Amino acid sequence: MLSFIVADSLFGPFFRKYFYYYDSYPVVIQIAVFLTAVAISATIIAYLSIIFRRGKGYLTDVRTRKINTFIDNLITDNIIFNEEILAGVPPQDVKLDLEPFQKQVFSQGWVKQALVDRLIYFANSFSGDRNLLFKRLFVELELEKLSFNKLKSFNNSTKILGLVELTSMSVAVADVLILPLTNSRNRKLRSEARIAYIKLSKNDPFKFFDDATEPLLLWDQLELFKIITTTEGLTIPNFARWITYSTNKSIVSFCLKLVVHYNQHAAIPSIVKLLDNKDHYLRVEAIKCLGKLKADDIEEKLIAIYNNQPLNCQIEILKAIGRFSTGKQIQFLRGEFIRTSDFDIKKNAARSLINHGRAAKDIVQNLIDTATADGAIILKHCMNPLIKY
Repeated sequence: MLSFIVADSLFGPFFRKYFYYYDSYPVVIQIAVFLTAVAISATIIAYLSIIFRRGKGYLTDVRTRKINTFIDNLITDNIIFNEEILAGVPPQDVKLDLEPFQKQVFSQGWVKQALVDRLIYFANSFSGDRNLLFKRLFVELELEKLSFNKLKSFNNSTKILGLVELTSMSVAVADVLILPLTNSRNRKLRSEARIAYIKLSKNDPFKFFDDATEPLLLWDQLELFKIITTTEGLTIPNFARWITYSTNKSIVSFCLKLVVHYNQHAAIPSIVKLLDNKDHYLRVEAIKCLGKLKADDIEEKLIAIYNNQPLNCQIEILKAIGRFSTGKQIQFLRGEFIRTSDFDIKKNAARSLINHGRAAKDIVQNLIDTATADGAIILKHCMNPLIKY
């Protein structure tokens, strides 16, 4: 009621001036007229806002296209078709002409940002000498200052943009600037900071593993794995360090994957300790890792703990025995295939038996002859050479 009184005091004079009988209308009609006027006004404002934003966006696109064409021509003339590079001069000895990139037009912030964006685009498009020239130009024009200023912003999106720019142009960044961001609550910022730290840190690229409190999500692990395995000149540590001491389960899990990729047999003792871990998901990862490393010394231990493990651990133990293929546990695999009614156990026992090759050939044939119809189908299916194990 109070809001209606306020609205009436604000809009009442307008209606009384242009609607002579407004005061004589019933209250319900007065409210309806008022709400209709508000709705029409709001619609007009909304459409004007949309038109304004689209118009502004169009003008921005036109302006950006023009400046990008101008910048691309400068880059083509001074970098891509640089005479010294074409003559075979090493990129570090090429004298860059900075004057074309220091014209008055580049004093505007948005033009400088456009230059940064185009340099990053070309740096990602070229490799070799020209890639180094783009990065040299970025530094010699002191454009990295723009990126460092972005890291000081309170806006997470701006920080992310700064990290991406510095990472793309391989600009060295002090650890104290990036390390705190690797534990940011913002998932995207945290992910970009970790990638930047690995690529840009000159001291210990994996130091954030020590302090990581937030989990490494699966997508983050994929991104980091790609960066770690493709970055040239990266010193790879012994990941047993984090497998042993880290309290972050996702870090331990990720390090197990890296141990397999880099075939770090020195980490096996640390991995074996995980078999006593209370978290069965970590045990699964540890058993999988040991199997892929073909650490057949622990085969007896895996058999000893088999009956006390949940289903997912038992499946990984069966897979590991198949990868070891020592021939010592053929009877165990045969027994599991016959005993169990669980499809996954039966299937993986069959695969591991078949993976033993000639050593288990007679037993496999005997099982095909004596097994149930379903069991025989599983065995024959697992014998398909196209199935990866």
